[in-house]
Amino acid sequence: MNNVKKFFSIRDLENLSGIKAHTIRIWEKRYNLLSPERTATNIRTYSLASLQKLLNITLLYNSGYKISKIAKISEDELPIVVRELVANNSTKSHAINAFKLSMINFDLPLFQKTYNSLVAERSFREIFWEVFIPLLNELGLLWQTDTISPSHEHFITNLIKQKIYTSTEKIQAVEPSREDKVFVLFLPENEIHEIGLLFVNYELLLRGYKTIYLGQTMPLESLTDLQKYYNNLHFLSYFTVIPTKDGLDQYIDDFNEILSPDGASRLWILGRQTQFLTKDKLPGHIRAFESVEHLAAAL
Repeated sequence: MNNVKKFFSIRDLENLSGIKAHTIRIWEKRYNLLSPERTATNIRTYSLASLQKLLNITLLYNSGYKISKIAKISEDELPIVVRELVANNSTKSHAINAFKLSMINFDLPLFQKTYNSLVAERSFREIFWEVFIPLLNELGLLWQTDTISPSHEHFITNLIKQKIYTSTEKIQAVEPSREDKVFVLFLPENEIHEIGLLFVNYELLLRGYKTIYLGQTMPLESLTDLQKYYNNLHFLSYFTVIPTKDGLDQYIDDFNEILSPDGASRLWILGRQTQFLTKDKLPGHIRAFESVEHLAAAL
C-alpha cells in the first residue's frame, strides 16, 4: 500500500488533470500526445511519465495554449516551457496544477519555485486560503479514488506544514495582545492529521491570542496539567478521522468528566467528524464549527 503508484488508469488521469477521459483519447489519436500501454483485457494504462506529461500539457492548455501548438513542443522542451510559465504566472489554477505536478514527481524545486512565485505577490494567509485549502480538498478526493498513494500525500502535506511552521514562527515573537482566552490546541489520541490544527494556531496567533500548541495524539488525561496554570482555557481540537462517528458522544462525555465537570473549561471542535454531531444538543461550554472561517467569526 505504501509503494509509489507507477501506473494509472485513464480515470486517474482525468481526476488529476481535470481533462475529461474522452478529450484525452482524442488528444492521443489526433496528436499522439500520450502512448498508453494496454492490459491483456485491452484496458489503457499510463506510466508516471505519461501522467507527468499530461499535467504539463494541462498547465499549458489551461493557460491558453492551443493543443495543436502544444503537440509541436518536444518531450525535452515541454517541462522547460512549463517551468517558465509557472515562474511568470502565479495564478491560483496554475499554482494548484504545479503543486500537483510537484507531488506526482516528488519535485521539491518545483514546489519551491511555485511557492516563491506566490509569496512574491500574496501573504501566506492568502496563499493558504486561495491555494492550499483547494489543493488539500482535491487531495482528499484523489486519495478516496486511489489516484494518489500515501507517499504522494505525505510528500506534499509535509511541505505545506513546513510553510505553516515558518510563517507561524515569524509571528510568535510578538507578545499576545488578547487576554480573554487561552487556547490549547491538540489532536485526540491516534489522530495525526495536523495541517488544519496548525493553520488554526496560526490564525489565533495572528489575532493576538496566547496559544499552547500540543499537536498530535494527546490523551485527555494529559491535558489536566494545563488547568493548574491558566484560567479561561479553551481546548481546541480538529477531528479529521478520530474520534469515529460512533465514538464522538463518548469522547465528549470523557472531556466533561476529565477536564470540565463544572463546565469551566471549554472545548471547541473543527474537522470532518463534526458533521456527525447534533450541534444544538451540545452543552454550552462545547462548540462545533463548520470551518476555520466560522471559528474566526466567533473570536
